[in-house]
Amino acid sequence: MSAPAEQRARHRRGLTRRRAVIGSVAALGLTGAALATTSLLSTAGAASAWPTAKGSKAVSSTIAVSGTYDGGYQRFYGSGALGGDGQDEGQDPIFKLADGAVLKNVILGSPAADGVHCSGSCTLQNVWWEDVGEDAATFKGKSSSAVYTVYGGGARKADDKVFQFNGAGKLVVTKFQVSDFGKLVRTCGNCSTQYKNRQVIINDVDVTAPGKSIVGINSNFGETAALRGVRIHGDSGKKIKPCTRFQGNDTGAEPKELGSGPDGTYCRYTASDLSYD
Repeated sequence: MSAPAEQRARHRRGLTRRRAVIGSVAALGLTGAALATTSLLSTAGAASAWPTAKGSKAVSSTIAVSGTYDGGYQRFYGSGALGGDGQDEGQDPIFKLADGAVLKNVILGSPAADGVHCSGSCTLQNVWWEDVGEDAATFKGKSSSAVYTVYGGGARKADDKVFQFNGAGKLVVTKFQVSDFGKLVRTCGNCSTQYKNRQVIINDVDVTAPGKSIVGINSNFGETAALRGVRIHGDSGKKIKPCTRFQGNDTGAEPKELGSGPDGTYCRYTASDLSYD
């Protein structure tokens, strides 16, 4: 075969391979953004090893974040006004994220005050709570289109809630790990301002006992929770409730528990979506 003919043949083979790859991606419906997200998730990884802190930083007043804040795996902990270690409501957070902000590669040590607050849509990427204070993160957006995304990371020692969902919109928790906790996610049961149709998605997450509930929602407000690929460790007695339904209110009264388990409407999962070891 002459040199030009051989070059044309190699070019055709190269095009064929590239078209095959592109066709496979198209068949999966993956856009460039989705591919980037897939790469991100593969590196975050549920049940990945807890990171080693690369230094520590005392925080005496809330750090405001707009855009992207990369903590470089430093440990941030409260001091001064943020130095309390109680479960009292109304504490200030270590980080306060503006609408659209991204917080990544951060370790929150003890005391962690009220962790992280999101004022609108936000992304928490590889954020780790060594000892949850009041709550690990609170989501407060007012728009029904708000999306709060948790990729990777983990939390330990939450006497009550890890993620407090007070606002409107959707919370997606993927490749996260939690141990020694009360509730992984709870939508607000008695806030003075309530929102309808909140959505919670729990996907590819590791849960280690002791714990009480993975997600709690208010079915009377039309809230839903979907669980997929949840691995539960050390709970042979199946005491951790995967999904609990409550009667929410806006009066401040303690919400009434209505039931738990899959119902096909509000708690959306089946037995195959959970595994135990």
